[in-house]
Amino acid sequence: GLFGSAAQAGEICTGIGIPGIGLGYAQPVSETFTLRGDIYTLGSRSKSTVEEGINYDGRYKLQRAALLADWFPFAGSFRVTGGAAFNTYKITLDANGAGGSITIGDRTYSTTAADGLKVQIDFPGTTPYIGIGWGHQTGSGLRFSADIGASIGRATVTATPRGALATQPDIQANVDKELAELRDGAAKLRAVPQLSIGLGYSF
Repeated sequence: GLFGSAAQAGEICTGIGIPGIGLGYAQPVSETFTLRGDIYTLGSRSKSTVEEGINYDGRYKLQRAALLADWFPFAGSFRVTGGAAFNTYKITLDANGAGGSITIGDRTYSTTAADGLKVQIDFPGTTPYIGIGWGHQTGSGLRFSADIGASIGRATVTATPRGALATQPDIQANVDKELAELRDGAAKLRAVPQLSIGLGYSF
């Protein structure tokens, strides 16, 4: 049957590639079926700059966890993988006025420290994952693995003005004009790829 009655040894594994470095646990259920959980991260980073009286704060956080099922159709190391990915793929750029002027779309606005514009690119929090790979089948000792797949979802871009900037009657039209290219680019991002190799040990 699909599920073996004998207990199978679990495997602790590490990986590197896209999307970052990873750590996981694989539990073979039978010779053709393995259940897996892992987390991959590129961590988070912040950077601040000041240009022409505007403070720019950039931040990103790139991390995903997944619950996966592996099916080995040929009873070898090749597998087909499906499951759910839980993502934190977020990039934020915050422009905060400090007495400088900021050009958005067709207009230049004077700012105070209370004025600002926050632009955020977000990938959905929960997405399906599909892929193929090698490794994590039953066995013991040192193990190699590889994954080629993707978390399927569409990125969105949001922009939030604050302070007096938010009350300008033409601000939304100018924000939309400024971000049109960025939104077009984000709309084309329909998946985050996974290309990784791993090393594990099965007890």
